[in-house]
Amino acid sequence: MKTYLVTGAAGFIGSNYVKYILGKWGDDIKVIVLDVLTYAGNLATLDDELKCKNVTFVRGDIGDRDLVAGILKDNDVDYIVNFAAESHVDRSITNPKLFLETNILGTQNMLDCARQAWLVGKDAQGHNVYKEGKKYLQISTDEVYGSLSKDFDEAHDLVITDDIKSVVEGRKDMKTFGEKYFTEETPLAPRSPYSASKTSADLITMAYAETYGMPINITRCSNNYGPYHFPEKLIPLIINNILQGKKLPVYGKGENVRDWLYVEDHCKGIDMVLREGRLGEVYNIGGFNEESNINIVKQVIAIIARIMHEEPEYQRLLSCKAEDINEGLIEFVTDRPGHDMRYAIDPSKIARELGWYPETPFSVGIEKTVRWNLDNRTWVENVTSGDYQKYYEQMYGK
Repeated sequence: MKTYLVTGAAGFIGSNYVKYILGKWGDDIKVIVLDVLTYAGNLATLDDELKCKNVTFVRGDIGDRDLVAGILKDNDVDYIVNFAAESHVDRSITNPKLFLETNILGTQNMLDCARQAWLVGKDAQGHNVYKEGKKYLQISTDEVYGSLSKDFDEAHDLVITDDIKSVVEGRKDMKTFGEKYFTEETPLAPRSPYSASKTSADLITMAYAETYGMPINITRCSNNYGPYHFPEKLIPLIINNILQGKKLPVYGKGENVRDWLYVEDHCKGIDMVLREGRLGEVYNIGGFNEESNINIVKQVIAIIARIMHEEPEYQRLLSCKAEDINEGLIEFVTDRPGHDMRYAIDPSKIARELGWYPETPFSVGIEKTVRWNLDNRTWVENVTSGDYQKYYEQMYGK
């Protein structure tokens, strides 16, 4: 039986990952959830999972050395998957110190505790030897690469080369806004306190691999979307505001482009890297689903308007009239500093080596995401606390 220590597992991607591995491996694994439960960590997300006999929850900070060392001492942990991080760019601009403390020092503490717990001695050449089958996986982001150029105002057809055929098999109408993509060889060039802190975490993880021979991998993903997404992020924020009849704040002119990845597809990739990835390697996980922010907002408006028209029972969720759900709700707001223009990941490496590909076309995933938010209003209302409302007003105005 493999034992997973999953940090930050009450957050968006972490909770979806716990659901994924329990669905895939069932009683053949043991899962320890470590989460400090900040504003974005909601334990209710894991209500069903925490009832499983093979799941244990520990509330605590990844920077707490005694706590982390104690968990590793009391449990024969095989895999550490570190999701725990402060993750919102806007918040990093207002409070960068918090991001450095959690994302850099917290990561270093996790690595050092794992190094001490897994070390068994040295080989004849004086290199560290670790227990068999152990691995530390650092969950990172495409934002460490900085910004790509947006070469086309309107999306062009994606050129399907041999390298990416397995990634896009069966998908149609593939588009791109630029000629270049982030690969694992792209130089790191962060442009915000958040991405700088994640870059630093990646570098300290690689340093532990090189200096101490630690068994590690790093995954870097594009923008995730799907169930249990905290409503400060673009898609759930837009859904919430539409239902409440509020304006939809869009930075600048909404021209910034992101590569969107359905969260379950990401979780599948993470677990494949954890179990099958070559030690010391970085794997990019992206979807070849580029779209501008303004078009994302327009698509969400169109989906909700259609659902309200075709399935009027959902109109009970509205604080406005169904006919008022239109693009007139869009309100452009002052762009944030250092706003990267375009992200686009080339996931050829993980597709080639591990056979991963994104199974969920964006048209399918965005419909599922909207419907999940409509069908789970209690969860959404529970996480949109007073603290979140104060933050929202501070960031986006009244």
